[in-house]
Amino acid sequence: MSRAWEVFARQSYEEPLHHVGAVREDDEELALVSARSIYDEQPWIEMIIVPRDEVREAISA
Repeated sequence: MSRAWEVFARQSYEEPLHHVGAVREDDEELALVSARSIYDEQPWIEMIIVPRDEVREAISA
């Protein structure tokens, strides 16, 4: 079963990370490869992936 990974990136270290999309892959290595190949439209200096089930809500209504 594939896992959902949220993808965040930035073009300069002065910028905050921006959510650029998501990928679905079975493991972390495949998710990294997918994220780099799918979201390569910008000259990112940093890109990270986070398992969707590891994301925590900071503020709740």
